[in-house]
Amino acid sequence: MKTQKTSSVKKNFAYQMIYEVLVLILPFVTSPYIARVIGAEGLGTYSYSYSVAYYFVLFSLLGIKNYGNREIAKARDDSAKLNKTFVNIATLHILISIVCVLAYIGYIISLKQVRIYAEIQTLYVLSGLLDISWFYFGIERFKMIVTRNTIIKIINVICVFVFVRSADDLWKYCLIMALGNLISQIALWVPLRRYVEFVRPDWASMKKHMKPLTILFIPAIAVSMYKYMDKIMIGAFSSKTELGYYENAEKVINIPMTVITSFGTVMLPKMSNLTASSNHNSAERYMTLSMEFVMCLATAFTFGLAGVGTVFAPFFWGKEFTVSGQLIMGLALTIPFISFANVIRTQYLIPTSKDREYITSVIAGAVVNLCINGLLIPQIGAFGAMIGTIAAEMIVCIWQVIVVRKELPIRKFLSVSVPFIPFGILMFAVIIGIKIIFKSGIEALLLQVVLGGGLYLGLCLWYFVKTQNEVVLRMIKTAKKRFLKNNQL
Repeated sequence: MKTQKTSSVKKNFAYQMIYEVLVLILPFVTSPYIARVIGAEGLGTYSYSYSVAYYFVLFSLLGIKNYGNREIAKARDDSAKLNKTFVNIATLHILISIVCVLAYIGYIISLKQVRIYAEIQTLYVLSGLLDISWFYFGIERFKMIVTRNTIIKIINVICVFVFVRSADDLWKYCLIMALGNLISQIALWVPLRRYVEFVRPDWASMKKHMKPLTILFIPAIAVSMYKYMDKIMIGAFSSKTELGYYENAEKVINIPMTVITSFGTVMLPKMSNLTASSNHNSAERYMTLSMEFVMCLATAFTFGLAGVGTVFAPFFWGKEFTVSGQLIMGLALTIPFISFANVIRTQYLIPTSKDREYITSVIAGAVVNLCINGLLIPQIGAFGAMIGTIAAEMIVCIWQVIVVRKELPIRKFLSVSVPFIPFGILMFAVIIGIKIIFKSGIEALLLQVVLGGGLYLGLCLWYFVKTQNEVVLRMIKTAKKRFLKNNQL
């Protein structure tokens, strides 16, 4: 068994960031092809079957992603303790997963309509049973996970282009995606014996892990209520076509959100360290700087996506998905609320162990989302889910602001966020003006991105220089030095 060595935090983050981007980008690359080949209804059918299967996987995992990672990290310097911790958590996870797999089989049997897609997704549910990625994260073997999973994801994309040729090949698309998930988990078991030895599981130790796993499961299930339940409710109460429109619109929104949430991931350990050392002044300074840059990005993404959505969707996926453009415009409104709340959550609530405040805010958002979905999806389909998601993210953000208002300088955070709004409005006006002149097509889209984005970037740079932003001024100074040095050479 190999001796455990911790890796560079920067390298680990780089590996994880690369993988997260690939997970989003690779399906996005295939989405124009899939949209045209299997259509909105076919895409919706796949999304519905996947979303249902996802819930069974979610229950099989409980809170193991975070808890398993943490417990393995604690035990990695003691081989005997590491072996015992892994075997007990993994055994408990497998037992729970077997129950979930059996429950999923029961769900398939209960289906009266075509169930081929649900049957194929059994492979995905089985992948949850075999998921031990939390172990490798705990011993900081990020590179291995990212490398193996990236190769499998690329093979998935190639298989989609080779084997999916018509709407009748929808079952092949489901099979390729589900099988890819299963193989990526099986691959992680191959080198396992190099890092851990199998010992006899202990029931008393397994029971000890059950409570913290369940506690960490609560926010995961609450978040899923407005990330995946939306899709199940659209498929059940509206149509698979409406779900296809929503699926593609959400893919677009998720890409910029990865950048913003990854920033929170980077700052979390730093803020935890500052909190532990009671360095409140530095913590507040970093939070204010973070909020300013995060809201600068969030405003750009909000007004930018809202402006280009109706041009981008029919160009990228075909005219059938024009509705997706309208949904992108609406869902873009969630970005500033998610971003503001992300800074509060990752840089204050989690570092200071305010788990209750975080969990209650997410539960409140989930309840609002389910209520609005139940009322509006049967009436207006995907637009009902869009409204429910906007309301949920607003509630989560407002709830978190209320619970921290006495501990954090919320007014200061708002004052550094608001100046970007007029810049965003000006960018939006330029983008819409280009749409009016050019209507649609690649020329209109390119002009919207270049002129709109250039205007916003220029205005923000002017603002940062005028307000003497220390980070931007340092970046400009460094860039000047490099420029002069290169010219001298």
